[in-house]
Amino acid sequence: MSASAHVQKPGWFTVNVLNRSVAWITRRGISVWGSRILAVRGRTSGEWRRTPVNLLTLDGERYLVAPRGHVQWTHNMRAAGGGELHLGKKVEAFSAVEVTDDDKPAVLRAYLKRWKAEVGVFFNGVGPDSSEAELRRIAPDHPVFRITAAK
Repeated sequence: MSASAHVQKPGWFTVNVLNRSVAWITRRGISVWGSRILAVRGRTSGEWRRTPVNLLTLDGERYLVAPRGHVQWTHNMRAAGGGELHLGKKVEAFSAVEVTDDDKPAVLRAYLKRWKAEVGVFFNGVGPDSSEAELRRIAPDHPVFRITAAK
């Protein structure tokens, strides 16, 4: 984690209206722009923790990006090495590998292209049309995991 790494806390509307609405719809089997419910075991409790996420597919690979920075689910993912994606009653177990900062710019660009309206505020003015240098600058602040379906 970089010295400048931070966690952006979502606002009241995001927590109480947007996240809850998307999670409710996703739990019923309807994906909103790639939404899933991420379930990952807590690194100390071992209990399943759930949060709504956006699943990005880019060049045949699938990624989870943490727009708000180094948050609880990213710490848990590092410890667990994977988790589950839920869409309604469909559950997909997966393994996860963290993407290096040098490999993040293309993923961040694609993520911002798709979800900038929803999460752009967390990227400090960097967007899908930003330079490679700007994307590299923010890369340490936004964990990215490449996921692969468990066998």
